[in-house]
Amino acid sequence: MVARGIKSRRSLRVDYLVIGSGIAGLRAAIELAAAGRVLVLSKVALTESATQYAQGGIAAALSDEDEIGLHYQDTLNAGDGLCNPAAVQVLVEEGPRYIRQLIEWGTRFDRQGTKLAFTREGAHSRSRVLHAHGDSTGREIVRALFARARTLGKIEFWPNVFTIDLLLDDAQVWGVCALDEETRTVHTLEAPLVLLATGGLGQVYSETTNPEVATGDGVAIAYRAGALLSDLEFVQFHPTALYAPGAPRFLLTEALRGEGAVLRNVEFNRFMNRYHEAAELAPRDVVSRAIITEMQRSGSELVYLDLTHLAPEFVRKRFPRVYDTCLQYNLDITTDLIPVRPAAHYAMGGIQTDLWGRTSIPGLFAAGEVACTGVHGANRLASNSLLEGLVFGARAGQAMAETPLPQQRQGRVTPPPPRPELEAFLPCNCTPGTEVAPAQRSELEALIREIRQTMWNKVGIVRTGQELEEALNHFQRLTLPSLRNPARRTCELANLLIVAYLITQCALAREESCGSHYRSDFPLKVDEHAGKHSLIARNQPVTFA
Repeated sequence: MVARGIKSRRSLRVDYLVIGSGIAGLRAAIELAAAGRVLVLSKVALTESATQYAQGGIAAALSDEDEIGLHYQDTLNAGDGLCNPAAVQVLVEEGPRYIRQLIEWGTRFDRQGTKLAFTREGAHSRSRVLHAHGDSTGREIVRALFARARTLGKIEFWPNVFTIDLLLDDAQVWGVCALDEETRTVHTLEAPLVLLATGGLGQVYSETTNPEVATGDGVAIAYRAGALLSDLEFVQFHPTALYAPGAPRFLLTEALRGEGAVLRNVEFNRFMNRYHEAAELAPRDVVSRAIITEMQRSGSELVYLDLTHLAPEFVRKRFPRVYDTCLQYNLDITTDLIPVRPAAHYAMGGIQTDLWGRTSIPGLFAAGEVACTGVHGANRLASNSLLEGLVFGARAGQAMAETPLPQQRQGRVTPPPPRPELEAFLPCNCTPGTEVAPAQRSELEALIREIRQTMWNKVGIVRTGQELEEALNHFQRLTLPSLRNPARRTCELANLLIVAYLITQCALAREESCGSHYRSDFPLKVDEHAGKHSLIARNQPVTFA
């Protein structure tokens, strides 16, 4: 009997499933269109992704003053010894070609006269960051990619469809179980090749610049299916998120500092030159820790970003989105100091892939922020994220298109079995259940707030072994309500808990400081782990290789 409010299960077969409609998913879908039937799922509106909110820009060595070798070295330097050099080489060498292709497809990057306009951001040795409409680069790229995709015919888009779990056939992917929130229908969507391009996991922290959809779904889904994950302890905290009464943690792009904005403490003094020779343009982990140190020293909750010495007309034209958003909270960035503090922003780790998006599970690919190619190492270079989604999304699409499609599956398609000690963490087993009652919704939200606050307090910018142990024990003791229904928020709670648990495990295992992972009890790099990647999978402990 089907529960009230949920329609019967439906089945559908396609050649390729793409989960996520950000830059990586769209670019892969475009590549796949000529190879077969492509279905793109988005858990909310098609344009609601981290790409849509990316302000600063996309980095590539395209200017006359730049070189691919310099971009390569800057990326390695920012990654603090943990980048995969082969992945970085692919990124910086192929990036310019794919950006030129974006321009051919109608992407309108900002220009100075007839030439592309470039700006500089933290840890870049050259001005190589392209931007669009001042500070709406991601939005413009998504617009152009959607326009391109819709001309190709074989790509179908389903918004408001939440992917619950992968379906497996003898350890090989054969589709997903998904919930259509508009019709309350559970779908069994069969496909021999699946791409996870689900974006980030910033919502595991109480302070984040990420949109509400960034609940780590792809990492949790892949983990339950048995995929190998890597470098989850490396979470980048953006130094400058808006910290104003009633305001969300709106990201204040690093390009502001690239154009001359400076940081001041609550005594209105500049401080970054005491922490790094590059001052405000130091790597993000350095700037974030410096801000936290200044806040602790002064007992304050914030520092200030100062643009008041820049020409007002230039600021309004160069950063229209930032200017308009801050005005909504009674801040005129041309005359007022902007209150800021760090917030979780980007995951360097994720599902381990090769250079073509292949994961450890046959038939499963991953690209974009959910994937870990090793291109970012321990600390992502500013504006390399859109470039990674573009380049490796295209490569994953190419690899999928070149993979022979099996004619039929061998056995019965099943969701992955639960891991016994984490059974309470897992979402439903694809069986329709009852709607979430209002009282349970309140309980769900309280548990989500508890997870997020624990992560911020104990697994944040500065970490200690004791706090990590406390967080791990706390997550293990949490009592969750029954998860035997396919409500999206219930599944998101389970995914957030899994992601929190995994990040904490990996952070506890890495007894050194490297890039965005800073242990005050292990402030130096150690030979045992230096240059090695953490690895974790279901039923396996954390290892390093």
